[in-house]
Formats: sequence, C-alpha cells, structure tokens
Amino acid sequence: MSKIISFSADDEFAGGLEDLVSASGYQNRSRFLRDAALAYAELKSRGELTEMADDEVVEGHLIVYYQHEAESKLLDIRHSNQLSVTSYNHSCLPHSHACVDIMQAIGTAEQFRSTIETLQNTANIDKVSFVSAPAREDGCC
Repeated sequence: MSKIISFSADDEFAGGLEDLVSASGYQNRSRFLRDAALAYAELKSRGELTEMADDEVVEGHLIVYYQHEAESKLLDIRHSNQLSVTSYNHSCLPHSHACVDIMQAIGTAEQFRSTIETLQNTANIDKVSFVSAPAREDGCC
C-alpha cells in the first residue's frame, strides 16, 4: 500500500531534485527519496564502519579486487575466526584483468576494520570495499 507524503523544500533544492534523481540512476523520484531517507537515517544512527563502536555486530559484503598472487590471503581470511564468512563468490574480470571476491560476512566493527586494514596492506590487492547490510529488527529471513 502506498501513501502520499509531501514536504517543503527551498527553490534551489526543488529545482535540482530531478537532476539528483537522474544522476543517481533512479527513474522514480519516490524510490530515490525513500532510499535516500533510509540511507541517511541508518548513517545517522549507526555511522560509518570507521565510527562504529568496536563491539557493534555488523553484517555485510567485503568486495576485494586483486591479482592472483593475493589469493592465499583471502583464503586465510575465509578460514580464520576473524569474521564469520557465510557466502563467498569469485569472478575474473576479463576487461580490467582483475579478480574480484565477494564475501558476505558477520562480525564486529573492529573485526571488519582489522580485516580491511590487513587486505589494504597486502601486495597485489587493488581495492577493498565494504557494503553494510541494512540494520533491521525483523524481516524475511
């Protein structure tokens, strides 16, 4: 069920809203505003990974771009007690000549920060990104 919500905005914001929606790849202004509001609320309540309390439990995806020489470090992380890796995917990207591994994991903010720091300081790892899962109290799973 949908509900119409209206709000006031200054002329500058209102005039640029369609450009923001388009530049973000959205085709629907309502979905853009919904997602922006949810992302902002989560950021304000939880903060970025770098700002979270050490013991806060976080779930999300580590995305690691690397050359094959770094594969053993990723294997070490998958089989360590540092993070609980619940899903793992490996792909080779032919155009960029890189491998990418995606690890869905759960752990504390400190464990994720430590793992990311280790990966960033490992030879032949090109890029490490973290995408946190939304914080929910209930849902489908």
